[in-house]
Amino acid sequence: MPREETKAPPELSGPEKAAIFLLTMGEEFTTDVFKELEDIEIKSLGKAMTNIQNVSPNQIQDVLWEFMQAIEEPGDIRIKGDDFFKNTIGRALDGNRADGLIQDVNSPVPFSNIKNIDPKALGNFIRNEHPQTIALILAHIDPGKSAQIISEFPEPLQQDVMLRIADLDSVPISILDEVEQVLREEIKAQGPVGGRPAGGSGTVAEILNQVDQNTENAILTKLEEERSDLANEVRKLMFVFEDLINVDDRSIRSILKEVNNDELTLSLKAASPGMQEKIFNNLSERAADMIREDLEAMGPTRLADVEKAQQAILRAAKKLEAEGKIVIGKGDGGDQFV
Repeated sequence: MPREETKAPPELSGPEKAAIFLLTMGEEFTTDVFKELEDIEIKSLGKAMTNIQNVSPNQIQDVLWEFMQAIEEPGDIRIKGDDFFKNTIGRALDGNRADGLIQDVNSPVPFSNIKNIDPKALGNFIRNEHPQTIALILAHIDPGKSAQIISEFPEPLQQDVMLRIADLDSVPISILDEVEQVLREEIKAQGPVGGRPAGGSGTVAEILNQVDQNTENAILTKLEEERSDLANEVRKLMFVFEDLINVDDRSIRSILKEVNNDELTLSLKAASPGMQEKIFNNLSERAADMIREDLEAMGPTRLADVEKAQQAILRAAKKLEAEGKIVIGKGDGGDQFV
């Protein structure tokens, strides 16, 4: 009988599925793959590999099926993922580069002891700290949480902190250790200490992608005044709602499955005609007609509500990208695929 189509378990992220695939294919194959990847991609795969101990036959079969491969009667992978990663990375790269990546993969996540703290509570706690300390913390936590926190700060502090985040580079572990120790004592939480390169224009762009429009405009205006070159770089890295017009149709359809019609309709209220047609072309004819009718009947709408709906769709897109299910590019057309 033909095999019924299945999908990989929903709890697996893109890097986790890729890690299972490489573990199944073996060290020699993985060595060749690592030679073609960037360091950031290798780190992501390494993190996933080192957390893998055993993989069930069903998981292997589902992952390989998603990779359009055929496999019958798979067996458990009984190999420690961390050993596999060290062996393959050592064969693929020179000693110093391999050692650095292994150290990065195995080092703890900075500020993991505050990841579950309410953003408003955390913002109130750190807002009186030195702006450099605030920048250090916000650069190391989830950009969505950072966006919520920065939105509550007064404008002068917002701009100061974002400029400092942009200028951050690789942060010494000793400094992270000192800051996190203070946080741990103050909020009565336990958490490992680690070090990572943090900050830069990319981090600023990720945070600004998730703040409200007024906050974004105010910060970018200040950046333009203080550092026009940085402002231009941040704008190029930001992914905004209208950039979805450059995303391929297959990915758009995947995104649309993650949002409800009310949210979608609201998001299109202030969208360009081209953006609206992009969405309509990837809906069924009936669904597109219904949304067109709802848009025509919709009265004046608060811009803040429209932006909130657009941000929800962007979050869905970012989530799918993080899971490895779609690829989204920036609005400047810099990412080309053939």
